Amino acid sequence: MPRADKHKAYFWLMGTCIGLIVLAWFVVRLFSIPAAIGMSAIAAVIPPIAAIVGNRPQQ
Repeated sequence: MPRADKHKAYFWLMGTCIGLIVLAWFVVRLFSIPAAIGMSAIAAVIPPIAAIVGNRPQQ
């Protein structure tokens, strides 16, 4: 995977993580606490995946 593609993938994964956290904490929790907890749990799994993608060796 070329370096620029890895950077884009990392950016999108981390952006998704931040977006999920912000939406869960400031919007969704007003309507559904379990949904907000689920979104936060999903957001917690994304950073390790982003680190793996970002540090993958070039092929």
